[in-house]
Amino acid sequence: MQAKVRILGVAVAALALSACATIKDQRGYLVDAALLDSLQPGIDNQLSVERMLGRPSFISQFGKKDWYYISTQTRQAAFGRPRAKEQLLVRVSFDEKGNVAGVERSGMEKVAQINPDGDKTPTLGRERTFLEDLFGNIGQVGAAGGGAGGPNGS
Repeated sequence: MQAKVRILGVAVAALALSACATIKDQRGYLVDAALLDSLQPGIDNQLSVERMLGRPSFISQFGKKDWYYISTQTRQAAFGRPRAKEQLLVRVSFDEKGNVAGVERSGMEKVAQINPDGDKTPTLGRERTFLEDLFGNIGQVGAAGGGAGGPNGS
């Protein structure tokens, strides 16, 4: 009987520890360093870049039509939100003829860390309770100055 209790205890402990495991995830472009290193300004063009790297994550909408490839590796603790741990942003710029003008790489320094203040959005005006929001319009419909059907009527 004592052996069964130990086995059950070990199984429960293993299950509890597996629930605390970190979840790793890859989002966006899957980086192939050899292909990125083979891009050569002045030699490659849009077609060859698309054949080597695939379609970009997005293309800039204003100014020059630069191509961006974004790769993000996230980690998530159990019951937590995923957090970016590593990021690679590759910007491929082209000249007027469509040839590669430059390849720029950057990492986590381009990621903005935004920490909202609590779970409420601050607004101007008075604070209203749930019941005031729920029943606040009772008696307001058709009141004087309320539009159609008012004292000046239309």
